[in-house]
Amino acid sequence: QVQLEESGGGSVQAGGSLRLSCAASGSIFRVNTMGWYRQAPEKERELVADITSSGSPNYADSVKGRFTISRDNAKKTVYLQMNSLQPEDTGVYYCKVGVVNILFKTIYYWGKGTLVTVSS
Repeated sequence: QVQLEESGGGSVQAGGSLRLSCAASGSIFRVNTMGWYRQAPEKERELVADITSSGSPNYADSVKGRFTISRDNAKKTVYLQMNSLQPEDTGVYYCKVGVVNILFKTIYYWGKGTLVTVSS
């Protein structure tokens, strides 16, 4: 079993910053790509950013230059630093982690989500 513990959501005014964290634990041989998705009210879940095991990041166009994704492989943790937040960034943010098990099979796990609310 693998557990993902997310933290760092909250309410902030436009222009503010938040930092999200997601730590993976459990039966993990290796962690592959880690990422953050978000879902705004009445919208589909979308990729915000992800990062490979070697540290290569990928960002949605809407967050480039404002958000930074990083990871600590020793802690099996991924971070999302969000600066210059705007009301359109409001939504539930979900962590997604690719875990390689002892059979060398990659299984993707989702966190339960953390709410980010940005007011104007």
